[in-house]
Amino acid sequence: MFENNMMGKLQEMKQKAEEIKLKLDSTIINVEGAGGDIKIAITGNREIKSLTIAPGLQHGDKEELEEQLTVTLNKALFKANEVNENEMKQVASGMLPGM
Repeated sequence: MFENNMMGKLQEMKQKAEEIKLKLDSTIINVEGAGGDIKIAITGNREIKSLTIAPGLQHGDKEELEEQLTVTLNKALFKANEVNENEMKQVASGMLPGM
């Protein structure tokens, strides 16, 4: 009996995780850097959808552009990780009380 209940819970968790993955695929997080000159759209599953660089940065110092891109990409990834973790925690807490 316990084994059937556990298998049911595992199947339910798998289904919920898939639903969350689909939700995160459609969740777009917009991040700006370099005073708005760099814009990144990233999904909750950490897939970059778009990257925009203002024309003024495109003709400037290569090292500065690389640094600004790195900072902004890391900021976008950090925010996407937060969204992802929060969604997964909600599912886990609903399925496994006490987590």
